Amino acid sequence: MKAKAVRLHGANDLRLDEFELPEIKDDEILVKVVSDSVCMSTYKCAILGTKHKRVHEDVADHPAIMGHEMAGDIVKVGAKHQDKFKPGMKFTLQPALNYKGTMWSPGYSYEFFGGDTTYCIIPAEVMELGCLLEYKGKAYYEASLAEPMSCSIGAFNANYHTKMGVYTHEMGIKEGGKLAILAGAGPMGLGALTYALHRDVRPGMIVVTDINQERLDRAEHLFPVEEAKADGIELHFVNTGNMEDPAAELIKITGGTGFDDVFCYAPVAQVVELSSAVLGRDGCLNFFAGPTDNKFSAKMNFYDVHYNSTHVMGTTGGNTDDMIESLRLTAENRINPAVMVTHIGGLDAACQTTLNLPKIPGGKKLIYTHLEMPLIALTDLRSRADEDSRYSELADIVDAHKGLWCPEAEEYLLKNFIKE
Repeated sequence: MKAKAVRLHGANDLRLDEFELPEIKDDEILVKVVSDSVCMSTYKCAILGTKHKRVHEDVADHPAIMGHEMAGDIVKVGAKHQDKFKPGMKFTLQPALNYKGTMWSPGYSYEFFGGDTTYCIIPAEVMELGCLLEYKGKAYYEASLAEPMSCSIGAFNANYHTKMGVYTHEMGIKEGGKLAILAGAGPMGLGALTYALHRDVRPGMIVVTDINQERLDRAEHLFPVEEAKADGIELHFVNTGNMEDPAAELIKITGGTGFDDVFCYAPVAQVVELSSAVLGRDGCLNFFAGPTDNKFSAKMNFYDVHYNSTHVMGTTGGNTDDMIESLRLTAENRINPAVMVTHIGGLDAACQTTLNLPKIPGGKKLIYTHLEMPLIALTDLRSRADEDSRYSELADIVDAHKGLWCPEAEEYLLKNFIKE
């Protein structure tokens, strides 16, 4: 069947191609992709081409479909999987396959498997690894965002703490402890914040920093300090941009102890060094944000590593259990992944959106793959009402949900904007 997809042909060479999908094999599954959220990792893949660790060397001859934060409907199931999966089921998937020691992943490594497409073929290894998940929720975007949410969930689970004289690690953030999310008012930081506030094991204090006051104001609007206090969490939003000594100011907020868990959400040396400087005894620094420069480095206080038992680690992606936790907490209305989304668009907007991602302000860009629509900020929907009254209806729905994308908005979009 015919498919249309954004495909990588080489470094900085993304194209919206139409091509023929082969017939599926007995161990494969054909799916219709409905939504795919654009990840900064996809931007890194697009600009690096074959220099990216997940991109195959012959991508010029076998272009890779971009995108890995996908959700949609199962269309056809190969004979080997018909006992578990059926046509019409909604799906999402865990893209961090780690199959037999490889770094293959949808959105980087496959000619016929990725998220920025109308249809694609899920290969055998995804089912073998248990990475194809049935999705029973209503909104496709929530399933798409389960993947980026799982990255933060994995980071929280991977942090660890120690005790003097005991050679075991206590996994996870410190319960009742002090947690900092540095450079945290962007999309991934807000995803981490909604999780930190509503997961089972919670900190007693959360400090979110950024140097962009507009982003901090939006974060505080979405996560009122009073609501966190009612749940027993002391929440602070701090602009470190004009501070003479940010480390001292942040440590002061903790009462002088420093933080038990610090998550660094920007691959910037200054932010990494601030992360190191605010660690308390046995504090764990998680370097979450992956750099494009393979020579990237920053200073770390190794006096504290030795005498205060501070430690540093990094996580990239989550696992299938993290995905399942994200879907569960979303279904229980405990977390709201929509806090990450600031733009929507159609498949025709995905190439330029991906290649220019760092230059586009705001948070997550959500692509609906069967839609033709320029990339539009949710705050700009109403300004387009003169050209199309449907935008006014969409803006009303979004405004009624604190300016956030929501299941009702997606339902209206899919019903009124897509021409089948």
